[in-house]
Amino acid sequence: MKKILVVDDETDVKDLFLQRFRKEIRKGDLDFMFAFSGEEALERLKNMDHGAILILSDINMPGMSGFELLERIKTKYVAPPPVVMMVTAYGDDENFKTAQKLGADDFLTKPLDFNLLKEKLRAN
Repeated sequence: MKKILVVDDETDVKDLFLQRFRKEIRKGDLDFMFAFSGEEALERLKNMDHGAILILSDINMPGMSGFELLERIKTKYVAPPPVVMMVTAYGDDENFKTAQKLGADDFLTKPLDFNLLKEKLRAN
C-alpha cells in the first residue's frame, strides 16, 4: 500500500482526493493522509515510516510555504527521502525552477489533472 500525504491549506482538497481516489482507497492500493499546513506535515512525518511516503504539497500556504517544507524534507529525511510532488496554481518558470533546485521530484499545476496524477502515482 502506498501512503500519500497531501499538504494543502484548502481543507476541501481532502474531500476531493477521497472522492477521486475512492476506488484505489477501497482496494487498499492507496492510503491518504492530510495536513493543512507545512508545520502539521512535519509533525505527521515524525511519526511515520517516511520511506514509504509520497508527498503532494501545495506551494502557497500561510506560515510555512511548500518550498520551505520541501527544503526541510529533502535535508532531514535523507535515507531515503520521500518523493515530493509540488502542486500550485502558479505554474510559472520561477516556481518550477525553485521547486527543482530544492529537490522536488515533480511539479503539477492546479486544477489537477487527476488522470495524470494517477499515472504518476502508479509510476512512483
